[in-house]
Amino acid sequence: MLDWLQFILAPQVINGLSIGVAVVLMALGLTIIFGLLDVINMAHGEFYALGAYLGYALIASGVSFWFALVFVPLLMVPIGYATERLLIRRVFHSKERHILTLLLTFGLAILLEDGLKLAFGANPLKPEQPISGASEIIGLYFPNYRLFLMAVGVLIIVAVWLTVYRTSLGAMVRAAAFDRHMAASLGVRVSHVYAGTFAFGVALAGISGVLLAPIYSVFPTMGKDFVLIAFSVVIIGGMGSIKGAVLAGLILTQIQAVSSLYISPVWTDPLLFGIMVLVLMVRPQGLFGRLGHG
Repeated sequence: MLDWLQFILAPQVINGLSIGVAVVLMALGLTIIFGLLDVINMAHGEFYALGAYLGYALIASGVSFWFALVFVPLLMVPIGYATERLLIRRVFHSKERHILTLLLTFGLAILLEDGLKLAFGANPLKPEQPISGASEIIGLYFPNYRLFLMAVGVLIIVAVWLTVYRTSLGAMVRAAAFDRHMAASLGVRVSHVYAGTFAFGVALAGISGVLLAPIYSVFPTMGKDFVLIAFSVVIIGGMGSIKGAVLAGLILTQIQAVSSLYISPVWTDPLLFGIMVLVLMVRPQGLFGRLGHG
């Protein structure tokens, strides 16, 4: 029993954790955008793919992975800011803004996917892993890059939580999320907070793309499947809840990793979506509250 736990289950748990933190990064972007703007960003997966392609292009041009890891999120910030100011803002105050923003970002997703196909082609691209080798843990060897992915993901998640809940900037974001009219009367530049928050969510998607590119191939439709899991995480954790996204992301990816041992990898996604449906039936608001409540 101990040997089975050590040599079969433990690697699946580690792999699930490494993917889980990347899923949480994507889900954080989604839940922060929804928590403040009340906008479901259907193009979030394509922003993830764009980040992966930008990282690949920079590395192929001769720069290091470490430079790309820092520079790509910085590139994604003005892209996200412009998207909110030029597109989302134009329909944000409409009575039908929920359906309009959903359709608008869905159209943007198609445009981005086709643009990536035109720019890079449809064939998958595979960047080199920046960290080679493996480290011994509990008598097993785990890839160093997956361990690095877990470590840097946890650091980013903690930094996001501290920014939102322990800084004056985060206080302004939460105030605008709770009551934008009251926040505006107190001097908060709500429109810039909205655009900046959207850009921040897009940057989180971009850095997820850079981190996962060395594990998965980079291709134009790579965001579609991955963002479905991220949406499930956001729905189960509670739309707008950071701690809900973190908890749901880690739990769901562990279920996905471990269940593949007992059932089949083919059934892991239906299992996750079945859990999502069950949560919606029993607790439609998810496990936790909105952004302003943690």
